[in-house]
Amino acid sequence: AAGFPEGFWNARTHPGSRTLSTGGICEDAMAGILSGVSGFGHHLGVGSSYGAFLAPLGHIAARLHGIGQQARRDRGEHRFDPMILVCGHAGLETGEDGPTHADPQALQLLQGNFPPGALVTLTPWEPRELWPLLTAALNARPAVVAPFVTRPPVPILDRRALGLAPSEAAVSGVYRLRAARTGDGDGVVVLQGSAVTYAFVQEALPMLEAEGIDLHVYTVVSEELFDRLPPGERDRIFPPSHAARAMGITGFTLPTMARWITSPQGRAATLHPFRGGRFLGSGPAAAVLIQAGLDGASQAAAIRDWLDAAAADTSPGWD
Repeated sequence: AAGFPEGFWNARTHPGSRTLSTGGICEDAMAGILSGVSGFGHHLGVGSSYGAFLAPLGHIAARLHGIGQQARRDRGEHRFDPMILVCGHAGLETGEDGPTHADPQALQLLQGNFPPGALVTLTPWEPRELWPLLTAALNARPAVVAPFVTRPPVPILDRRALGLAPSEAAVSGVYRLRAARTGDGDGVVVLQGSAVTYAFVQEALPMLEAEGIDLHVYTVVSEELFDRLPPGERDRIFPPSHAARAMGITGFTLPTMARWITSPQGRAATLHPFRGGRFLGSGPAAAVLIQAGLDGASQAAAIRDWLDAAAADTSPGWD
């Protein structure tokens, strides 16, 4: 607010100020203000806080904004006018702040809890994905956009040198990050979340490649953008046969992976923050990932075990 008049903003008596007195819990108040800003259709309301708090405390305002936008559209007035809830400091990377803040549950509070078309969640794993994803989300014109972004600085990787798909592939919501080099490969892994995907790409994948393990690797960056694609296109991008033989690795909760991992065996093998049956502790991101069994070495070991179990299993329907 530097350079603007002092004191609290008031639309009639003090419109020049940029300091707003809201009272109450900040994320709850913030979301209500954003809904009002966006609801008039002249501005795009954007607010950011910890995903652990903004997802639950902004939920009511986001839901009411969706209801109001739907009512206006039903009257034929216009399309949805979005508000954006930036769920920042998301996931286990915020480990120093403890389990109260390093929360894997926030995505599940929003994803799948709104009518189709009303909300779009975004879970980019590296920074270059954010702008293509946000552009695609705004083009979809939902009532609410909720990007989940990490806090610590992360390296910008040379995707081409690593044999990874370009960041622009993220606009489909789900994409193959790395194709197996030979046909069906040895197995299928589905990733979601920044910390676990970086750990896979930088640590687990080199270990597995050195052992000759050949994988199809997918990453989920927006379930709702994926749902906007025609069914045939969805099946081409992520074949049901791959979902049936996949295990998952996520920095969010297990239910958010259920759609992508369709076999009981794959779901049982999927790595997630609560796999150990407890909330995680406080500490640097690397330490929290190790505690969760989501660091690169633990991922590589789990994938080896998964492939060994798949090779040994002869039950009907197991591919």
